[in-house]
Amino acid sequence: MNSCHLITGGAGFIGSCHVLQTRASGTPVVTLDKLTYSGNLANLASLAGDADHVFVQGDIGNSELVAHLLRTHRPSAVINFAAESHVDRSILDPEAFVRTNVLGTTALLRCVLAYWRSLKEEEQRRFRFLHVSTDEVFGSLGPEEPAFTEHTPYAPNSPYAASKAASDHLVRAFHETYGLPVLLTNCSNNYGPRQFPEKLIPLLVRNALDRAPLPIYGTGQNVRDWLHVEDHCAAIARVLEAGTPGRSYNIGGRAERNNLDVARAVCAILDEERPHADGPYADLIRFVTDRPGHDWRYAMNCDRIERELGWRPRHSFDSGLRDTVRWYLNNGDWLEAVQSGAYRQWLETNYAGR
Repeated sequence: MNSCHLITGGAGFIGSCHVLQTRASGTPVVTLDKLTYSGNLANLASLAGDADHVFVQGDIGNSELVAHLLRTHRPSAVINFAAESHVDRSILDPEAFVRTNVLGTTALLRCVLAYWRSLKEEEQRRFRFLHVSTDEVFGSLGPEEPAFTEHTPYAPNSPYAASKAASDHLVRAFHETYGLPVLLTNCSNNYGPRQFPEKLIPLLVRNALDRAPLPIYGTGQNVRDWLHVEDHCAAIARVLEAGTPGRSYNIGGRAERNNLDVARAVCAILDEERPHADGPYADLIRFVTDRPGHDWRYAMNCDRIERELGWRPRHSFDSGLRDTVRWYLNNGDWLEAVQSGAYRQWLETNYAGR
């Protein structure tokens, strides 16, 4: 076993940020990604020619491939970002989420368990499997309810959240049943550079630049806790370094905002950074029919990771959002390249008639 990390889903938004941070720390990385709609090799372009980064296109459900990578590279940690991750897509195609998030995670766990059992005692003691999950497994909060803790009962309301809840339970079961040293993290809404533009903030920027309507579900009052992706990945690294096996850690930005306020904030930044002769970008905001089962509010209690591991978010939402909008403005080629025909077809399917 060596000090390299196997990072699954490492070409996606959050996974690629973690790959880049891990390489910046000097740790070699093997990235495994299926390169579906949200996986993008351009996210890892800065690692071209890096001898300590190996990219492999493949599925976590391909046990033969995963076992080969584990035998060949002998990682000291596996970090699992691989997941279908958009609620709206899960409503249209729930089976795809079960295949990747439930069956794929189970196949990955079985391969990792076999690999872990093959290690020497000291290597077993050092090894970690970290599973990245979401606050959505906990369900929905009312306006005045206390934030989710690591002990909040699971109550998923979407096919996506249900599939992630199932994967969390399987990871925990592999620890309790087989002794596999696992760590779980549950994060709040991420934002930042290189996010696929069906998510709220990049969708708003993309549509605004095209002077297209800015769709906001329902009344726009649904609340999320916003976490900068760089803070999220720093937290994951800290959990991997010092977290207690078998334990879960909530990661949030302590930045609750409703969707309408986020949209208005994006528009205000665009008005400053790229004013348009046709008037304020907020004039483009349109309310559309809410999605089924739309959770009202998420909020994360991060006391455990702050108290036990000393992690806190570095980005404020206001400064992080401005930096994020500027990134999309300065990387128009990236934004254009990810908007394939399939992406445009999905937008039409999801928002048509709303």
